[in-house]
Amino acid sequence: MTKESTTIDVGEPSTVTKSSSHVVKKKGFVAAAAGGGAKRGLAIFDFLLRLAAIGITIGAASVMYTAEETLPFFTQFLQFQAGYDDLPAFQYFVIAVAIVASYLVLSLPFSIVTIVRPLAVAPRLILLIFDTLVVTLNTSAAAAAASIVYLAHNGNQSTNWLPICQQFGDFCQNVSTAVVAASIAILFFIVLIIISAIALKRH
Repeated sequence: MTKESTTIDVGEPSTVTKSSSHVVKKKGFVAAAAGGGAKRGLAIFDFLLRLAAIGITIGAASVMYTAEETLPFFTQFLQFQAGYDDLPAFQYFVIAVAIVASYLVLSLPFSIVTIVRPLAVAPRLILLIFDTLVVTLNTSAAAAAASIVYLAHNGNQSTNWLPICQQFGDFCQNVSTAVVAASIAILFFIVLIIISAIALKRH
């Protein structure tokens, strides 16, 4: 009677399991690195956009603050002068846009953190929340100033408000430039909010 021998080889499956586990971990590291690289690219673009927005908002506030014109007349006792401080909407514009510019400067360290640590959630979430709040302030300031600029250019026949830009051409040019710059800053903020939303969605 012949006895049959049974051989069990348990070495190979273990090797295959370890090998497959190593491949899965390697793919996970590669995916994490790729995701971090994409988020770092977004963070760098975010930082550069904030630098540009700082320049635009400071320029808008400065141009509005220095907007002033005096019509030349033959006598010193009769002069017509137009300045930003003559209208509360323009005063609000200068204060609000200056606050926006200050916020952008303070937000730079958080933007740098997102570059160094692209997978960090907290700094990106803070930027998203405060960018959303500040863009409303910027929008309200630009809208208030734009309404006055429109009246300065076109007047209002129903209320007998005459346009003044034919007389105060330089003044109107300066305030119009400031409003346009503030409007561009709004677009920058919209892009910044979209960047933060995309970065958070990838987590």
